[in-house]
Amino acid sequence: MKYDIIADNIIQWLKAYSKKSKTDGFVIGISGGIDSALTSTLCASTGLPTICIDMPIMQNKNEVNRASSHIKWLQKKFNNVVHKSIDLNDVFNSFKNTVEQKNDHNNFLSLANSRSRLRMTTLYYFAGINRCLVAGTGNKVEDFGIGFYTKYGDGGVDISPIADLNKTDVFEISKILGVLDEIIKAKPTDGLWDDGRTDEDQIGATYKELEWAMQQKDLNKKLIDFKGREKEVFQILKKFNKQNLHKMNPIPIYKVPEILK
Repeated sequence: MKYDIIADNIIQWLKAYSKKSKTDGFVIGISGGIDSALTSTLCASTGLPTICIDMPIMQNKNEVNRASSHIKWLQKKFNNVVHKSIDLNDVFNSFKNTVEQKNDHNNFLSLANSRSRLRMTTLYYFAGINRCLVAGTGNKVEDFGIGFYTKYGDGGVDISPIADLNKTDVFEISKILGVLDEIIKAKPTDGLWDDGRTDEDQIGATYKELEWAMQQKDLNKKLIDFKGREKEVFQILKKFNKQNLHKMNPIPIYKVPEILK
């Protein structure tokens, strides 16, 4: 792939979309991970106002430090980057102590997703007062392969610059654009859990394996076509894809039959 040309095309596409939508720039949540690092770099490269917001909620210290380092790097490189740090710990704890809690997996998962939705609300607040677009940080594997994002959380965005890029592509373009090595080498994580679990811990497969499985799915391959680890990975992709289709498909709408109108 011609990564340098792709990067430039995305930058021009972002500029054109902002102009068409009559907005002034972009708001991006910075997690300390590779996806938000690349997205924010692409947005900043447009020359338009780019608001980078870190929103810690009981965040792993390493993630917080990487986010801070990336934003400092961006501000040295671009004079259109603004940084805001919004501590959401008190907001989250207040929410957690208000709702009914159960000591089970569904409760823990719901609270994890609530973190993402609080961040989405924060991003849209700053987008609203600054006439900006909320830029999504999801890549192709997450958004269209396994649905690895929170519905109306990090999935709630105005524009998705890297959603047609595999994770491999994200890393390659990040290297070309000079994203910090510490971020490129960090293990991907959604940062929604107190135990610091990585994406691979949650999914059971690497992004490279999932990219392979997506290719096989596009070729209409079936589970019976594989054995061993390949079969296991293909099964993981199929499982996540099936259970998360409600995120990737349009919201179901009841249509009133003509005879009843």
